[in-house]
Amino acid sequence: MHSPVLSRLAAVLALAVSSFTAQAAVPLADVERAILPVAAWGGTPADPAKARRHEITHVTLHHQGEPFKPGTDPQAYLRRLQSWSRSSKGWLDIPYHYIIDLDGRIHAGRDIAYAGDTNTEYDPKGHALIEVVGNFEEVEPNQKQLDAVVDLMAMLAAKYKVGLDGIQSHRDYSDQTVCPGANLYRYVQEGYFRQKVALRLAQEQVSK
Repeated sequence: MHSPVLSRLAAVLALAVSSFTAQAAVPLADVERAILPVAAWGGTPADPAKARRHEITHVTLHHQGEPFKPGTDPQAYLRRLQSWSRSSKGWLDIPYHYIIDLDGRIHAGRDIAYAGDTNTEYDPKGHALIEVVGNFEEVEPNQKQLDAVVDLMAMLAAKYKVGLDGIQSHRDYSDQTVCPGANLYRYVQEGYFRQKVALRLAQEQVSK
């Protein structure tokens, strides 16, 4: 259910977009098509027999929580993350469904049909989990990453009919973490992502 405030916000943004004449945003279908599949970074699919299936009701933001230096190979990072998740943690796969690198590219992680994993107490069943590389207790997200988060959140919200109030972050569900880091959480807390997602969804409707 949408909260009254967020529903009004979406309505206002939709009215604003109806007179918007600048270049249209990339269609959300193109956002989904541009996601790099697991095979592209050298990953292997999870065993569906071990998976916990779910239906998406939330979109939840995480950060890597470790430094990610410019020049780091995101594909090598994903291969290491998949290996660590399975061998050290005993998880099905990478805990997140999508990973956003420093250039704003979106990489597929765990199959979206399977619930993710977390080191904290909240149950991520029903959550589409997005990880942004970097430690945002120490650094700021760059604009390419922020834009990619908006595009991905909007695509997921449209595809799975997630309301704006279902867009939150790890720390909104757990008292055991600062994830996604203070410098990224600010964009959640102040409503940046919800406002931008509402605008993207409104733009999508206008373009149809």
